[in-house]
Amino acid sequence: MEKSGVAATGSAPPAVATTPSPKLSKVQPETPAQIAEKERDAKRRARLLDIRMELHRRLLETLNLAVLDKVSEGDLRREISAISREGLREQGIVLNAAEVEQLNNDLYDEVTGLGPLEPLLKDPTVNDILVNSHRQVFVERKGKLQLTDTVFKDEKHLLRVIDKIVSAVGRRVDESNPYVDARLSDGSRFNALVPPCAVDGPLVSIRKFSKDKLSIDELIDFGAFTEEMAAYLQAAVSCRLNIIVSGGTGSGKTTTLNALSSFIDNSERIVTIEDTAELQLQQVHIGRMESRPPNVEGRGEVTQRDLLRNALRMRPDRIIVGETRGDEVIDMLQAMNTGHDGSMTTIHANSSRDAISRLENMIAMTGVEMPMSASRAQIAAAVNLVVQVSRLQDGSRRMVSVTELTGMEGDIVSMQEIFRFKRTGLDADNMILGHFTATGLRSIHSDRFRQWGYELPNSIYTPVKTD
Repeated sequence: MEKSGVAATGSAPPAVATTPSPKLSKVQPETPAQIAEKERDAKRRARLLDIRMELHRRLLETLNLAVLDKVSEGDLRREISAISREGLREQGIVLNAAEVEQLNNDLYDEVTGLGPLEPLLKDPTVNDILVNSHRQVFVERKGKLQLTDTVFKDEKHLLRVIDKIVSAVGRRVDESNPYVDARLSDGSRFNALVPPCAVDGPLVSIRKFSKDKLSIDELIDFGAFTEEMAAYLQAAVSCRLNIIVSGGTGSGKTTTLNALSSFIDNSERIVTIEDTAELQLQQVHIGRMESRPPNVEGRGEVTQRDLLRNALRMRPDRIIVGETRGDEVIDMLQAMNTGHDGSMTTIHANSSRDAISRLENMIAMTGVEMPMSASRAQIAAAVNLVVQVSRLQDGSRRMVSVTELTGMEGDIVSMQEIFRFKRTGLDADNMILGHFTATGLRSIHSDRFRQWGYELPNSIYTPVKTD
């Protein structure tokens, strides 16, 4: 296996790390012609939006909404086209062919989907959709936020789309209950906050659900980690080490957990527990569970801890918790310590050491009277490996550290880093340069790997030499 010491940019690390001086350029003022063109474009979009909302009102009055799900897409599009054509004629509005086609597509999205958000949901390059008000919609592409030209007619229009989403899953959002979590039909995570808590208008965030999970080979090609790290992680998962994937929001924790789960053998029974079902495991024997929020009366809630306790009675070989964030941490650690080795979970933390501190804090917040030394001993005994992932400032996502827990030294959980990502600088486009390297420390689980049939070469623990 060849050493892979190349950063995600595909170029070898430079002999001397240099950070180029930022290039300062003056912002050129817009010409009167450019300003006039922008104003005309804004007026045209506002006019088309007014037309769309009026025709949408007419559609709601004309169409039989009760049978929409029984009508084919082609028939519905033809009916919408006919109604909009009649409406345009009655209002004396003349549009070109492209505008008419766009209008009919927008009306179809308003009737059957989520209106202006529908094209963004269908765009495979969009990872997140962030609505700051009815006038401002951002998306994330390749780790970078971009402002779109998507707008809603007004606040009522945006609230109607929000209500359409939450009512489909039996939830409600209003002044008395101003925030809501839900899941779209395609599995995407949805969160909304409405006034009075949202000062400038409703706030919406949608984390899109990826239908195609990234394989280990694809992640290596993207520069998320190296083949040597993959070989080590395969041994760790196959030999049933308990693993925590740690990282910040949007750093790729779930993607990494999905990739690691591909190393689990098909003969094992896996139980997954999540707040929102996102894991895409490919094994044969999987039991999937999802927590449930309380209903409108505030009853019927099923927490991750409830599901975790129930899972222990379902004879799982491994338990995978989508994210540990509350009092389920006690049951998770106990499961790892009582025969359910090979379990995995994710946690929000900025480093491997912070991940251990967060586990300690969550234990303390459960109200269980346990000395700090006992909590740390429980963590050290339960967790074998912390995989730290991060989204760097250039938008790339990398596995920046792989750290083993080696036991206790006094009252401190001792750890040793096996692999890390070493940054060497920035290129002219402000893309991060760097390389993955071993630290030179051998895994404390080497004997276990060997007993399970994974004879890792000593070379994978050799640091990458740079000139």
